[in-house]
Amino acid sequence: MLLSHAKLQTLKPRSKIYRKADSHGLAIEVRPNGTKVWRYRFRVLGKPSMLSLGEYPSISLSEARRLRDEAKQQLARGLDPAMQRRLARAAHVESAGNTFAVVALEWFSKNESKWTLGSIKRTRRLFEKDLFPWLGALPIAEMKPAQLLHALRRIEGRGALETAARARALVGQVFRYAIGTGRAERDISQDLRGALQPHVTEHFASITDPRDVGGLLRAIHSYSGHFGTRCALMLAPLVFVRPGNLRKAEWQEFDLDEAQWRIPAEKMKSRRPHLTPLSTQAVAILRDLQSLTGRSRYVFPSVRTGDRPMSENTVNAALRRLGYTKNDMTGHGFRHMASTLLHEQGFRHEAIERQLAHAERDVVSATYNWAQYMPERKRMMKAWANYLDGLRGQS
Repeated sequence: MLLSHAKLQTLKPRSKIYRKADSHGLAIEVRPNGTKVWRYRFRVLGKPSMLSLGEYPSISLSEARRLRDEAKQQLARGLDPAMQRRLARAAHVESAGNTFAVVALEWFSKNESKWTLGSIKRTRRLFEKDLFPWLGALPIAEMKPAQLLHALRRIEGRGALETAARARALVGQVFRYAIGTGRAERDISQDLRGALQPHVTEHFASITDPRDVGGLLRAIHSYSGHFGTRCALMLAPLVFVRPGNLRKAEWQEFDLDEAQWRIPAEKMKSRRPHLTPLSTQAVAILRDLQSLTGRSRYVFPSVRTGDRPMSENTVNAALRRLGYTKNDMTGHGFRHMASTLLHEQGFRHEAIERQLAHAERDVVSATYNWAQYMPERKRMMKAWANYLDGLRGQS
């Protein structure tokens, strides 16, 4: 039942905080001291969050609903209302327009539409957990390399060397934005080159020896677990897309009659749509699976609910069940497997890279390559599927 002014008047304090819902995420929170606060509950990147909209009766019911609707509009544009509130508050503090936090949030809001949801989540977490507590209140034009180094050393101190390097690069992007908008004169992150501990990039484990690939494929085809998981394992080497694209695949993205899978731009790391030709073998797997999950949104829905895709750990867990450790093979390793063996078979590097959806730096070149390599990629994917069948048939 919707709240009303009369209903709000009857809400009395209790020994513990409680809330009464209005509609579309809006609720009134009643505290033990009698204070009543409007709350808007929403989800960002799949996680619940809550925004305070002010106290009642200073903020009336109609005003609270208006503020809720404004927050809903921000969500519809891909913005986090809580972060937008922090940005707005900081902008009203005297001289806060030049703090690192305000400039960083402004840069973030102008760029997040270009990123994947995963990148947005990681960047936001890095700002809020590792940078803002130590640097957020500092005027960006007056920041010193030693202050930045202090924050980065704290990240290093917990052994997160790659995160520290990524944080320095992120700060550099914020400073270049600040320079471009007239709020800083130089990028202090450049002074810290070589100051951080080097980190060794760990590549995803992959099997590339043809004999071992054959053994892996035979193990996959004998997998006795959930049928959907078995289909995901069988499809992974045939399409070698990123694991996130595979597990989040939706039936509406596929045209099985045309043997095509069109992944939308918002799911791609490059933020451009990606077209994957499907081999006869891949189409057969999908048609077989369609009888099980075809009514679901997702090709590989969670075993608990069809409203979510399968867990990001499902394929890796299945590989462990087959006896392959994380040092032997991973879900991401199918990409390296395909790249290595396709290069060895003489397929053109450009066609392989385009099929892997590795982004071109030049947008014009990327568009040209899309058209130029499609016929070759179709032939390549057919030959690749036949090659895998041959390896699986060898003993």
